[in-house]
Amino acid sequence: MGAYEPLGEAERDRRAGPSPPGGLLDLLSVAAVVLDTRGRIVFWSPQADEVFGYTAEEALGRYAAQLLVHEEHRDLVVRLFAEVMGSGASWAGAFPIRYKDGSTRRVEFRNMRLLDDQGDVYALGIAADHATLQSVETDLALSEQLVSQSPIGLALLDTDLRYLLVNPALERINGIPAADHIGRRPHEILPFLDAESIELALRQVLATGTPLIDQYTVGRTPADPDHDHAWSVSDYRLETPSGRVIGVATSVVDVTERHRATTEAEQARRRLALLADASARVGTTLEVEQTAHELAQVAVPDLADVAAVDVLDAVLAFRRTSGPQEGSELFRTLAVAAACPTPATTAMKAGDLAAYSADRLITRCVHTAQPIVIAHTKEKDLQRIARDADGAAALTEAGVHSYLAVPLIARNEVLGTLDLLRARNPLPFDEDDVLLAGELAARAAVAIDNARWHQSVRNTAETLQRSLLPGHPPHLTGLEVASLYQPAQASHEVGGDWYDVIPLDGDKTALVVGDVMGNGIDAAATMGRLRTATCAFADLDLTPDEVLQHLDRITHGLEHYIATCVYAVYDPRDHRCRIANAGHLPPVLAPAGHHARLLNLPTGAPLGVGGIPFHTTAFDLHPGDRLILYTDGLVETRHHPIDERLGTLLHTLDEPRRPLEETCQWLLHSLRHPEDHDDVAILIAQAAPAH
Repeated sequence: MGAYEPLGEAERDRRAGPSPPGGLLDLLSVAAVVLDTRGRIVFWSPQADEVFGYTAEEALGRYAAQLLVHEEHRDLVVRLFAEVMGSGASWAGAFPIRYKDGSTRRVEFRNMRLLDDQGDVYALGIAADHATLQSVETDLALSEQLVSQSPIGLALLDTDLRYLLVNPALERINGIPAADHIGRRPHEILPFLDAESIELALRQVLATGTPLIDQYTVGRTPADPDHDHAWSVSDYRLETPSGRVIGVATSVVDVTERHRATTEAEQARRRLALLADASARVGTTLEVEQTAHELAQVAVPDLADVAAVDVLDAVLAFRRTSGPQEGSELFRTLAVAAACPTPATTAMKAGDLAAYSADRLITRCVHTAQPIVIAHTKEKDLQRIARDADGAAALTEAGVHSYLAVPLIARNEVLGTLDLLRARNPLPFDEDDVLLAGELAARAAVAIDNARWHQSVRNTAETLQRSLLPGHPPHLTGLEVASLYQPAQASHEVGGDWYDVIPLDGDKTALVVGDVMGNGIDAAATMGRLRTATCAFADLDLTPDEVLQHLDRITHGLEHYIATCVYAVYDPRDHRCRIANAGHLPPVLAPAGHHARLLNLPTGAPLGVGGIPFHTTAFDLHPGDRLILYTDGLVETRHHPIDERLGTLLHTLDEPRRPLEETCQWLLHSLRHPEDHDDVAILIAQAAPAH
């Protein structure tokens, strides 16, 4: 069937002609028979053919009692006929008639007297098959009881979408009497729901005839205006047996409990997914700022539109003392993340340091160590959230309507807060959000605390190590030197790499590069001891292998430590360099105007192994020639063979020469990845003409 376009009342009123016939009379096949005063049949409708079995030609002019009634019932029929004709009273009831084939059928009659304009009297009999009528009555009674007693809300609307019928269940669901529905449309009855979508769906069903089954609608009705409910709605087009569209039926089932269970399950799934995501993404490094950034990124957009991580400045500086605090607090914003560009981010910038008075919500959060949630923020709340008036104005402009702050607590110490804002998300923060944010904050706080302690220890070790390394190289005879030390990235502890340049008697110079295995303060302290010892032995004018022999004994006496070392002595008078290796990577010789090459030295055992002799090797270092000493952090990686990396080092040195300092930086830039976890020490010496 093609698209159906319902007519409005005014349009129907303008159109002439009869309305479409109803289908019930066709279904019943109601017959009409008219008798004159003698009981002869003078009118016979086509439907009478079906009810009695006779055609009009067979029935007209004959006496009805003789044609249609069994002999034993004729006296009764004659008496009833006389009463109707004499008194004008109507008679109704079921009566057995004789069908044309001789069988008996029960027929429902309605008999009444007729009077024409000439004063003549007739009898009209309206008849229908009793079994058919009884079936229809049964169906109607059943339908009426089903509609009225059904726990499912049911309604019938006409083609203009005006209510024709509403059952008690829908009356209870909508909270509006059934009588108030009649003649009105859904948008007039249900202003709290998305009535436009509801009516659009009904029109679609009217036009196409295709039912819409189990459509979800969530909202509120006058029956319970303070709480959301969920309903499953199904719409069906109604047609007569002849195919005429008479309206649309809608059924409404309250599925609020199922909806709530589904929502709760979805919230639980979302919560677990977010926590799993946080476990994978937060704390990937031992850098405080990076960890804070990861936490803020995880929180948007699933939990908040804007997230900020603010840590107490005193905590970062390890000045915070345990116990309750009062008064204003100084916070450092470590990270800010937003689901989309928003003016709210101008109110909080990563890296900013700001003081918040005791009445600010963020301050109250760290003082009480309890979450602070403002489900629906007002202007005065935004003034207590932002650091200043400009920040409050930015939050207002962004449309911030809900706020949540949860404390970052690790090892019973409040580190700061995770601050969450909602602007585009229309839902306010609720208790489930508080729990979820609290779990995120608890996990992240431990990672932040680990990072700040690691960073503190690392800074201490790095400070110690840098203090133990030599300062600006002294003026040397016949030798120019440049050096560089690069600690490991912030997520790793510093190692024990060191270098030294030691002036000796007779214009000679000792060049040292070493690496203590291990990291942290202990490695730095061990490096300091070995450097001091190296300086002392160098003053004794010992050969390189003898110096390493003494250092080996000292290292052997240090618990759990070994070290590698290259020790060289350059004499500008004969341009000879004497060198010994203790398990270190081979130095590189880059003669002026020639390709760089690795020095072929006896590798030797690392310092601390003990009992293995070292050997001194001599080679020429003429003016312009360079000797490059380095630690393994410059060339070793987890993904490349060491021979390949040493080849890359030589290739890099073969490029056009740069000044010594620039060469150190170039080697670091070319060979070391920013995320490499090891320290690097580089020492380059270039022979110069003796003065």
